[in-house]
Amino acid sequence: MVKNGSTHTVTSGKAVKKVLITQPKPDGDKSPYFDLAKKYNLNLDFHPFIVVDGIQAKEFRKQKIDIASFSAVVFTSRNAIDHFFRICDEMKVNVSQETKYFCITEAVALYLQKFILYRKRKVFYSADGTNKCLFDVINKHKDNEKFLYPCSESFDSEITNWLKMHNCEYATPVLYKIISNDIKEVISRNYDLICFFTPGGVKSLMENFPKFKQNGTTIGAFGTNTFKAAEEAGLVLEIKAPQPQAPSMVSALEIYLSSFKKK
Repeated sequence: MVKNGSTHTVTSGKAVKKVLITQPKPDGDKSPYFDLAKKYNLNLDFHPFIVVDGIQAKEFRKQKIDIASFSAVVFTSRNAIDHFFRICDEMKVNVSQETKYFCITEAVALYLQKFILYRKRKVFYSADGTNKCLFDVINKHKDNEKFLYPCSESFDSEITNWLKMHNCEYATPVLYKIISNDIKEVISRNYDLICFFTPGGVKSLMENFPKFKQNGTTIGAFGTNTFKAAEEAGLVLEIKAPQPQAPSMVSALEIYLSSFKKK
């Protein structure tokens, strides 16, 4: 890893002890991450690599998007859900109970329960966490729908390209900005394994350390867009989720650590 311009090597194949989750620490003391740490005797740290800064209603109005006129919403993250309903609340927009929601994973879909009465007939999700599977789901329900794709300034153009190609009426309300966090002190601790959850997290690493070298550090990533960002940054991924056998990052880590333990 990189520290003060120098390179620190983590030897590939050594026992995984120090793990960094690039997200905020879970509230309370009940989390599958903590169970995993206890089971495999891990030193587990949490540190978000990004800061999400919500766009205020005054700024949003300049986009001239009438949220209430749209019948379907595409969500690719919990941040998008948080800020969509925040903006609706701030602007006193009444979201119709008939609105359909299309989510990138089941975990994102279930997060909607914080804000709506969850009904399967109006909440749909990609079975394997890929855009392709999400598009297959949208394709079955796209007729006569107007789609909102709440996003940050760096949205997934593959989704907008698909909507455009299939003649769907859509808008991309920018509801939040993703800012790289200062992670220099954190990375200097030389972790054996680092897990990323967003393309923004990968971008933060490269902005903080333009000359970052993986040097045997195991890298895990969640979501196809994060896979792509990591690989474009030159990182080698050994842990990927969601997968059919590993729907969550915790389950992917469990598989990796258990197979390592058997060696």
